[in-house]
Amino acid sequence: MNSLGQKGVVVRNIDRAPQEVIDKMAHYGVATVHEALARKGLMASRIRPIQQGISISGSAITLWVAPGDNWMFHVAVEQCQPGDIIVVSPSSPCQDGFFGDLLATSMKARGVIGLVGDIGIRDSQVLREMGFYVWSRSIFSQGTVKETLGSVNIPIICAEQLVYPGDVIVADDDGVVVVPRNMAVEIEQKSFKRMELEESKRQRMAQGELGLDIYGMRPRLAEKGLRYIERLEDLDV
Repeated sequence: MNSLGQKGVVVRNIDRAPQEVIDKMAHYGVATVHEALARKGLMASRIRPIQQGISISGSAITLWVAPGDNWMFHVAVEQCQPGDIIVVSPSSPCQDGFFGDLLATSMKARGVIGLVGDIGIRDSQVLREMGFYVWSRSIFSQGTVKETLGSVNIPIICAEQLVYPGDVIVADDDGVVVVPRNMAVEIEQKSFKRMELEESKRQRMAQGELGLDIYGMRPRLAEKGLRYIERLEDLDV
C-alpha cells in the first residue's frame, strides 16, 4: 500500500542507521555526501539554514502537516529520540510560521538536534540563541492553528526529495541531503574515501600544482579545440 499522504497515522517504531555512521556524515558535509550518493538526494535550494557554520546529521522523524496547522508537531515530539532531526512537509504549499521556540524547547528536551522543513518558521533569533538548528523555506511570523490531523513517520516528499522515517539527514550551510537508511553504511564509506582524495588534492594545490595537471585535463581540452596564443595580436580575425 502506498503510505504517501496517509492522514491521521503515527508510526511508533522506525529503524535507524548505526549512530556512529550517522555522526561521521556531519563531518563530511552535504557536498561530499551528495557526490558520494551519485549526486542524488539534495533538497531544493529554497531550503536554507537560519544559522551559519553548523553541520549536523541525524535520523529523520517525518512529519506531514496540514497547511497553517502545527498540531502534529506536538504529536511528533513523543516519537523522538536523541540525535533525531524533524523533517516536515505540508500537504500543500504554506509558509506560515509553523515552528518556534516553544516547540524547539520541547524537542530539545527529547534530544532532537534540528528541524528541516518546506515551511515557514518564526522566533529565529531565539532558536539560534538556544542552539536549535533549523533549515526552512522561509521565516514568517504568521501563526498557525491546531485543528487538522496529519501524520508522523510516514514517507513524505520534502523540498522535492522522498524521505522515509529513519533516513539519514545531513545539513549544513550548503543545504540538505537525504541518504536512504539502507545505504547509510555504504555512503559513509564512499564519503570518507572522497574526503581523503579531496584532502590529497588540496595539499597538492596548496603547493602550487594546477588542477589542469592533477585532473589530467590538458589532453581533453586540446581534443575540444582549446589553443594557446602568446598575445592578443596573434588571434585570427
